[in-house]
Amino acid sequence: MRKLHIIGIGTGNPEHVTIQAVRALNAADTVFLIDKGDAKAELLRVRREICERYIEGAQPRFVGAVDPERDRAPGDYGVAVDDWHAARAELYERLIEQNLGEGESGAFLVWGDPSLYDSTLRIIARIRARGRFAFDCEVIPGITSVQALAAGHQIPLNGIGEPVTITTGRRLAADLSTEGATVVMLDGRVDFAGLDPDLVIHWGAYLGTADELLIQGRLGDVAELIRETRRAARARHGWIMDIYRLSRPAT
Repeated sequence: MRKLHIIGIGTGNPEHVTIQAVRALNAADTVFLIDKGDAKAELLRVRREICERYIEGAQPRFVGAVDPERDRAPGDYGVAVDDWHAARAELYERLIEQNLGEGESGAFLVWGDPSLYDSTLRIIARIRARGRFAFDCEVIPGITSVQALAAGHQIPLNGIGEPVTITTGRRLAADLSTEGATVVMLDGRVDFAGLDPDLVIHWGAYLGTADELLIQGRLGDVAELIRETRRAARARHGWIMDIYRLSRPAT
């Protein structure tokens, strides 16, 4: 039977890769490298660097493919994402069927951790439900940007006995916690519209890498600095992955 390793690789620092992940990489006959285009070529380069650093002995086959584009036009977000996942499932299924023989194992390298705001496990579930071929699956957790943000700022995520909410920029207005901290991922706008300027923000980008950026302070004081830093970094690199934590000031 075929076997898939879904490997969390952290936020861009090859030293985030766990011993469990290294073991899985060295067990793989095929490593699937999904290309997200020129704007995110650095993400592919990091995946290749991880393989070069940690795979010993016989090298696996490396199979690349271009990730389908998601429709980002205004409209029904849920429908657009579902269509995108369906296209990705067709692509991944074809890659596995054509490049992984019976008794072989393959690896997909997932940015951060497969369980947090990543679609790979949903894609694999779709393929399994279609039932064209059987396979086993192993999921290897990785360091998330949430953990890397807290480490970079040297802070705990939660106050004593308080909850932590993890949400997206799209849902921030509805999910901002009135008790405890709120961690915001996938915020493409980062405009902080309508937020209390007295909130405390811990912001970070390219976490864990040589390009790491960190800003913290009262939101009203540092919001424009974050926006300008973010714009400049995106222009320089061609892409950006950032995250921030909002909390009430200590009383």
